[in-house]
Parts: sequence; structure tokens; C-alpha cells
Amino acid sequence: MISQRLTIIGVGLIGGSLARALRAAGACGEIVGHGRDIANLQLAVDLGVIDRFETDLRNSVAGADLIVLAVPLSAMGGILAGLAGQLAPGVVVTDVGSAKASVVRDARQLGDAFPRFVPAHPIAGTEKSGVGAAVDGLFERHYTILTPVAETDGEALARVRKMWETVGATTVSMEVEHHDRILADTSHLPHMLAFALVDYLARQDGEEPFRYAAGGFADFTRIASSDPVMWRDICFANGAAIREALKGYMNTLAQIDRHLADADGAALLDCFSDAKQRRDRFLSEREAAIGKAQDGMSDE
Repeated sequence: MISQRLTIIGVGLIGGSLARALRAAGACGEIVGHGRDIANLQLAVDLGVIDRFETDLRNSVAGADLIVLAVPLSAMGGILAGLAGQLAPGVVVTDVGSAKASVVRDARQLGDAFPRFVPAHPIAGTEKSGVGAAVDGLFERHYTILTPVAETDGEALARVRKMWETVGATTVSMEVEHHDRILADTSHLPHMLAFALVDYLARQDGEEPFRYAAGGFADFTRIASSDPVMWRDICFANGAAIREALKGYMNTLAQIDRHLADADGAALLDCFSDAKQRRDRFLSEREAAIGKAQDGMSDE
């Protein structure tokens, strides 16, 4: 069993999906939810995602042996400060934040309990939010990146790793700064592009472009339906790396603009062909890598 009493602070898409998956696996005793939105918490109880909820932080974590922080990055510091000094010995704390350097900085407020904090990031989700969007199997065949620091307790790290592998995720470890650079390129930048494209079209021509947009536009901009508050927080938490990613992307757009200005069809074809081949290879390599990693876990 992963936890006799699990507390999830922030029962939304990720926190709710994790609770559902752990319950389905029989890996938890009691699951307690914490948050400010009583209607959302009551829905979580009604859906069977959690057993009960508390709105007082001290009551929420009383008796818990594992705590998962699934709140927006802007709320992380306040929650961690509220936990400081009141955690029982041995309690493990982890998070699901999309940027890690800011979370590690905030987690140092835990003082003596900091070694039992394990920074983590499940690379899974949808554009929806709230516990009503929680789904079964969200983490299966997806990576969860663990970013332990020098102080991280080995037993705490192993427990969090086991938790994520129990719900079907493939776990890897990565340095905090490297995680933030990689995610800026592969997650944060795409969201910036989707938000910017929709905003650009809305400002240019009102509703007409959306009336005639087809599937490609819907596919590309799906993530622009993501929670704006969450993504504002990610921008501030990982701003330097996101700005570097934006600069690199704008340089590539500038090259395409030059190819168009020069009517250089060969250069455009090379650009598009290389991109198609790399994306096709990415998809096949990703499936193969996750399958190999999961086979390795099943042999342990």
C-alpha cells in the first residue's frame, strides 16, 4: 500500500485523476481532499474521488503519511509555508507542478522536513480543469519526471516513484534546471503559441476566421482552452526558460519569412520535410521508449 492516509491539496484534473488511479489500484486507505472551493470538493466526494474533505490546512494533513500538492504554482509557496513545522516525522510531501526551480525554492520553507519533499511532474493532462475532468488512466504510458535535489531522502524518493509507477506512469529522474529548460521547449512554448494564435486572430478579424477554421486549427489550438490562471503562473515561474524558447522559435519563423520573401521553395520543402520526419520519428521512438521502460519495471 502506498499510503494509509493520503491528502491531496488541490483536487482538480491532476490531483483527482491521481486519487482515482490510486483508489482503483487499492493503493490507499483514506483519501482526504483540501481546497477552498467547497462545491468542487463536494463533487469530488460525490464522484468517489476522495473520501472526505477539509478546508483547514492543519486538519487536512492531520494523520496523513503522504501529501500531494496539486495547486497552481502561485499558491505553492503559501501552502508549503503553512505546512512548515506541523508535519509529523516521516510524512512525505510531493507536488505535480510544471516548473520545478520555483517549487524547490518554495519547499525550502519546510525546514527539517525538506528532505522528505520530492519534486515531481507528471507529463500528462488535458485542456480541461476541475475534478469533473478527472479521468481513469490519465498517467498510463506517460512519463513522470522526478527532480530530487541533493537533500532529498532516498526512501521518500522511492515511495513517490512507486506511487507514480502504480498508476501506470514511467518515471525518470532529471536535474531541476534541465527539467525547466526541456519543459519550456516542449510544453510551455506550445501553449504560448496556441494562446497567441487565437488571440491574434480574434484581434485581427473578429469571428470570421473561426467560422471557417477546420480540424487543423482545432487540433493546433486545443491547448488554448487550458486554464489561463495556471498558465500565467507557469510563465512567471519559468519565465527565463520560456523567453529563451520564444527567441529560438521566432528565429525559425524569421527564416521561414525569408524563404517566402525569396520565393525559395526548395528551402521551404526542406524545412517542412525535416519537421515531418522528425515528428514521425518522435512518435515511434516515444512509444518504444515507454514500452521498454515499463517492461523493465515489470521485471523488477
